[in-house]
Amino acid sequence: MEEDGSVRLQVLDLRRISEACASNTMFEPQSSVEKRESNAESVSSTTSNLRAPEKKLTLFALRLSIFEKTATGLGTLGFIWATVVLLGGFAITLDETDFWSITVILLIEGTRIFSRSHELEWQHQATWSIADAGISSFRALRSSSQVAISMFKSIFTPISNIKKQSRHGREITRNNCSKAESFNHPRTPARTWVSSDVPLLPYGQWVFSSRNVSKLLYWLQLLSATACIVLSLMKLIRHNYGNIQKGDTDKRNRRSALNIFYGLALAEALLFLMEKAYWEWKVIYCKLLEEVNGECELGPTGLVSIRRFFYDAYSKCVNGSIFDGLKMDMVSFAMDLLDSSSPDEQLIGTRILRQFAVSERFSDDTLQKIGINLSVVERLVEMLNWKDPEEEEIRKSAAEILSKLAGKKQNALRVAGIPGAMESISSLLQTNRSSGAAADEIGEKKPIFDHAGYGYWTFNHLGLLILKKLARDHDNCGKIGNTRALLPKIIDFTHAGERLLRDETVTPSQILTVKRSLQLLKMLASTTGSTGKLLRKEISEIVFTISNIRDILRYGEKHPMVQKLSIDILTNLALEEEARETIGGTGGVLKELFNIFLNQWIPEYQNHVRTAAGEALAMLALESRSNCYRILKLKVLERLIGALESPLLRINAARILRNLCSYSEEECFNQLKVVTAAAPTVLRAIMSEENKLREVMVGLAAQVFKFLTSEESSIMFDKAGITEEELANKLVQILRKHSNPSAKVPRMRRFAIELAIWMMYTDARNILVFEGLGMEKELEGVLETTSELESFRIFSGTVGLSRHSIPIHSLVETALKLLKER
Repeated sequence: MEEDGSVRLQVLDLRRISEACASNTMFEPQSSVEKRESNAESVSSTTSNLRAPEKKLTLFALRLSIFEKTATGLGTLGFIWATVVLLGGFAITLDETDFWSITVILLIEGTRIFSRSHELEWQHQATWSIADAGISSFRALRSSSQVAISMFKSIFTPISNIKKQSRHGREITRNNCSKAESFNHPRTPARTWVSSDVPLLPYGQWVFSSRNVSKLLYWLQLLSATACIVLSLMKLIRHNYGNIQKGDTDKRNRRSALNIFYGLALAEALLFLMEKAYWEWKVIYCKLLEEVNGECELGPTGLVSIRRFFYDAYSKCVNGSIFDGLKMDMVSFAMDLLDSSSPDEQLIGTRILRQFAVSERFSDDTLQKIGINLSVVERLVEMLNWKDPEEEEIRKSAAEILSKLAGKKQNALRVAGIPGAMESISSLLQTNRSSGAAADEIGEKKPIFDHAGYGYWTFNHLGLLILKKLARDHDNCGKIGNTRALLPKIIDFTHAGERLLRDETVTPSQILTVKRSLQLLKMLASTTGSTGKLLRKEISEIVFTISNIRDILRYGEKHPMVQKLSIDILTNLALEEEARETIGGTGGVLKELFNIFLNQWIPEYQNHVRTAAGEALAMLALESRSNCYRILKLKVLERLIGALESPLLRINAARILRNLCSYSEEECFNQLKVVTAAAPTVLRAIMSEENKLREVMVGLAAQVFKFLTSEESSIMFDKAGITEEELANKLVQILRKHSNPSAKVPRMRRFAIELAIWMMYTDARNILVFEGLGMEKELEGVLETTSELESFRIFSGTVGLSRHSIPIHSLVETALKLLKER
C-alpha cells in the first residue's frame, strides 16, 4: 500500500507540473508578469473568522486582577483604619483580646500583602515546572508527601553539588531528555546562574531555591487569609469588645470602629479566597490552560508556554492598569522572548512562533507580524548559526519559521537583505562524503555527526527549502551565487548513486534532499539576464554537476520527478555555449537522454520526462557541431524519424533532426541523407497540423529538402499524396494567418519563407504558382511587421538568445527577388 501511495503521489506531482509548465520551453519567450498568489481569497476569508485563543487567558487575567486589586484596596483601607483609628486612637482603651487580635490580623495581612506583591516575581521562575504551585496547588498538595523525604535530604546537601548542577544551567527543558544526555561534548558551563536553580543558602537548596519560593508564598497567603477570616468572624460573632460603661466618652465609638475593622478584614480575606477559588476552578477543573493550549495547537510542551504567557498577562494587570494584559498576544510575547539571554525563554519563543507559523489558522497573521519586525528576523537568522547540540531545537524552530517566512516575496527580500543571511543559511547545509571504499562504491553522502543523534538531515532539508523559496526572486539568486562555497554545497546534495536511487528501502528523506537540491539548482539555472548567465557558467564549471545528473538519468527510473528536474537543469544550462559543450562532452549524458526520450516502455504518467528529455536534446544539438557529431555516432537517426509519427515525441524529434541537418559537418552529408525518408511525414503534418507542430515541421522541411534533388523531391510529394501547388498554397495561407509575429510560434513565418525560397530555387514553375497566390503581397506585409521576436532561436524568459545569422528581412528580400526575376 505504501508503494502504491508513493506512485500515485508522483503521478499527481508530474501531472501538476506538466499542467503548470506545459507551455514552458526555451524555444518561445515566456512572460515575466507575476501571477497572484492563489490563496489570497482563502487567506482573507480565514483571517476574518479567526479568533485568538489566548484572549481567554487575558480576559481571565483581567477578572482575577479585579478581585486582586479590590482585595488589596480593602486591605489597605483596613490597615489605615487600624493604625490611625484603632491603634492610634483606642490603643490604650482597647480590650487585651482586641488589641492582640488586631495586631495579629495586621501582621498576617501585612505578611499576605508582602507575599502577594512578590509572588508573581517568583512564579515567573517556576513556570518551567510541570507541577507549578501557583497554577496547580491542589496537585502540588497531593504530591507533597512524596517529596518530603527528598526535601529533608536536600537540606544537608552541600553547595558543591549545586555548582555541579548549575554547570548545565542553560540546558533546555525537553521531553526527550535522553537525547541531550547522549551528546559526547556537553555545553561549555554557563557564566551565569539560572534563576530557577539558584540556592539562596549554602544548605537546603530544595527549600530555598527560587522554583519553590513561589509555592511557599502561595500557601503563606492562603494560611494568612484563612487566619484572618477565623479571627474576624470570631470577633464579629461574639462582640466581646470589653465592658463599655455608660458615659465613658473614650470608649463610646470603640464598638463601631472595631466592627468596621473586622468587617474590612473579613471582606478582604473573602475576596482573596474567592479569587483563589475562581483561579483553581478555571485552571484545575475547567482546564482553561489545557483548552487554550489545544486551540493554539502547541502540543504537550505548550503548557509551559501558556503558563508563562498567563503569568505575564496577569502581572501586567496587577502591577499596572487592569487593561494592560488585554494588549498582549502570543506572537508578540514569543517575539519578546527571542531577545532573552535565557535559552529556556528562547526555546519557548521559538516553539510558539514555529507552531503559529506552520498552522493554517494562524500562519498569515504570524508571518505578517514577524516580517515587519526586522530585529526579530535578524534574531532568527542569527539562530541558524547556533550549532551547540543543546540548542538544536531552537535552531530547528528558527529554520522552520524562516522557511515559512521566505514563502512570501516581501518577507523573502527582507530575509535575504540581512547582512550575512546567506552565510547563516549555508551553515545548515552540513554534509560530508564518506571516505570509506564501500561508501565510494555506493556513491552515498553522509552527514557529519559531531554528536550522536543530532539531526543534520533535518537542517539540510530546511536549508534547501529556505534557499528554494528565496530563489524565487531574481536578485536573491544572484546573492546565492555570490555566497562563498554555497553553490558547491547545493550541487553536492544532488549526488545520488545507483544504490540510493534503486534501493527499495531508501528513506524518503534522502530522496527529498536530492529533489530539493535539484529544484533549487533548476531555479538558479533558469535565472534570466546577466545574473542567469553568470550562474549557469558557475554551475557548469563545478566538476560534479553534470556527472551527478548523469547518474540520476542512468539509475533514477523509479524517481521520475527527480529525473525531470535533472533534465530541466541540463536544458537551462544548455542556454550557454560553453555549458552545452561541457554537457555533450560528459560521457553518457546524450546516450541517457536518448534512452529516456525513445523508451517506449516508460509508463504513460512519465511521458513528461520523455518530453523534457527531447527538449534537452534539441537544446544540446543547437549550434553545436560537436554535439551533433556525438548524436550521429549514437546511430539514432532511424528511431528519430520513427518518432515523427508519435504524437508525444514528434515536436522535439523534429527539432533534433532540424538541428542535426543545420549544424552537422559537411562530411556527415551522406549519413544525414537518411533523414529524407521523413519527407512524406513532414509534408502531411504541414498540411494537417496547426501551431507549434506545424512550425517545427515547416522548419524541418526546409532542411530536409536540401538533401533532395528535384526528381527525388517529386517522388516524396507523390508518396505524401500532396502536390507542390498545394504546399505553396498552404505556405501563403500561413503567412496570411500570421500577419503579425506570434510569441507562441515565433519562427513560423521565417520557416515558411525558407521553404518557399527552396521551392522557387528547385523549380521555376513554383515562382508562377506563388505569384498567382499573392505571395508578393504577403511578403511585403512581413517586411512591415518584422520584430526582434523573430530574430532568435531560443529565449531565456523574455530575453532572446542565439540570434539567427540571416535576419528575416533578408529572407523576405531574397524571396521577393526570386518572384521578380521570373
